[in-house]
Amino acid sequence: MALDGIYLSLVRKELSPLIGGRVDKIHQPTKEELIIGIRTREGGYRLLLNSAAGTARVHLTRENIENPKTPPMFCMLMRKRLSSGKLVDIRQDGFERILYFDFDSANELGDIERLTIAAEIMGRRSNIILIDGEGKMIDSIKRVNPEMSSVRPVLPGMDYTLPPKSPRANLEELDFGVLRKMLAMYERKRLSNALVQTLEGISPVFADEAVWRACGEDKAVCDVSEEEFTRLENWLKAESDKLRGGEHRYITLSDEEGRLKDFCFTDIAHFGSLMQIKEHESACELLDSFYSQRGRLDRIKQKAQDLFRLLTSLSERTARRTANQRQELAECADRESLKIKGDLIMTNLYAVQKGMTSLRCENFYSEQGGEIEIPLDPRLTPSQNAQRYYKEYKKADTAEKKLVELIAQGEREQQYIDSVLDSLTRADSEADISQLREELAEQGYIKKRSLKAKTMKSLPPLKFVSDDGYTILVGRHNRQNDRLTLKDSQKTDIWLHTQNITGSHTVICTNGTEPPFSTIEQAARIAAYHSKARESSQVPVDYTLIKYVKKPVGAKPGMVIFTNQKTLYVKPDAAEAERLKK
Repeated sequence: MALDGIYLSLVRKELSPLIGGRVDKIHQPTKEELIIGIRTREGGYRLLLNSAAGTARVHLTRENIENPKTPPMFCMLMRKRLSSGKLVDIRQDGFERILYFDFDSANELGDIERLTIAAEIMGRRSNIILIDGEGKMIDSIKRVNPEMSSVRPVLPGMDYTLPPKSPRANLEELDFGVLRKMLAMYERKRLSNALVQTLEGISPVFADEAVWRACGEDKAVCDVSEEEFTRLENWLKAESDKLRGGEHRYITLSDEEGRLKDFCFTDIAHFGSLMQIKEHESACELLDSFYSQRGRLDRIKQKAQDLFRLLTSLSERTARRTANQRQELAECADRESLKIKGDLIMTNLYAVQKGMTSLRCENFYSEQGGEIEIPLDPRLTPSQNAQRYYKEYKKADTAEKKLVELIAQGEREQQYIDSVLDSLTRADSEADISQLREELAEQGYIKKRSLKAKTMKSLPPLKFVSDDGYTILVGRHNRQNDRLTLKDSQKTDIWLHTQNITGSHTVICTNGTEPPFSTIEQAARIAAYHSKARESSQVPVDYTLIKYVKKPVGAKPGMVIFTNQKTLYVKPDAAEAERLKK
């Protein structure tokens, strides 16, 4: 799932209409991401540059990304040096994974200077670097000191140098004689790995496709036959001709669950029926679609790291405390033997003398009969020894009743914390996180916000429409679950929830009618998808009428009890949920 050099060259061609445009706005939503607004005669564009290790990329975006209240220092520097600057060129050295954006911008004296942004898309070494006209680095979004890399430090004031690279063949100008000699250097390696090492700008999925077309399966270079080499050359030549002729298919690959796995600029067939293929209109549109959901979730999680840490810690601490209480409860199970020992001492007072360390007597409480030996404290009188056992019995009896209550309370708290954590993992906006913070503050888990802090308005429940035309609503968090189930729904609506698994309340709006079973099944799959069990294959989902759902007095948000339920076993379907979402 890497943005290879060839795909980057196609992105560069799509960005050419930006040349001549002027920088309008610059934002830095996260520490590794930059968005540059560029206005041209045809309209405004938003150029996204990302240097995160797993999602590094460059493309136009339509996504509205929330920005921090205070711009980071790198963002302020970029605004100072590039505001109103004119984009004069976009360059790429062959199929290297670096795009250079050249700007003419006025400095503090009003003189025009040439500045360059180097967007380096190289996995964990990805970076965004601002370079002046003399080739010196002004700053970068990620600074690299000599301790981090002795080969290529990236610091303000240093000369910009290209990352080290090995010689590779260019697919557009491919010489197959040279390619064979280069592959021979990796004769013990798998052919797919050797192709990545020898062809400039290709991704592993492209190499895997080439091997599948030529050999049917991956094998060592030394084991590839002449016929297979010929098929490989023919396929690569066809792809080279397509590349020069501008014939591209921008496709994404997703698994049966709808999870995006990879993308490419040509047909990928070696996965067969294991992957679903979707074609996109352009290189930028594909990248924007492919990374938008993942990027949004990464940004949300980054902003909610403190809540993740808090809830994880609370969950582990509550689980440990409850486990200790269960162990103490198990120890209380033998309390009846304490009372029996006290009774036997009182029955045999005549046989007990002060100073004795034990009493052996007949155990008439036992069905099997026989004798029992009872330990005694030699410092106590016989009566005091009996009272000691009665006291320990009463203490254990009281502890058992208290422990049962504490364990039930701990289980309820564990269930609530897990429900908030589950909601947090599915939060897809800052408003959702804000509502979860407010909920935790109300329950006393975190400090309440100051009066100056503005609470973001809660988003409405998620809305779906079944194939039969029925509206299905899903709560985003516990407070919304309560409101949806107990206030906004009608008594004849159908309520669904995963059985003994944390998840969102789901409601089918029936409008007084009886929905077909197919709608209930779809709603059950949606409820399972919006739960902790979304990755499972068989999820039990309870459903009943809203009138049978009640909230116990004093229960935490989202906690309800219900009766008259039926249970369906379903498989969560991400693709179906996305299709039905409105």
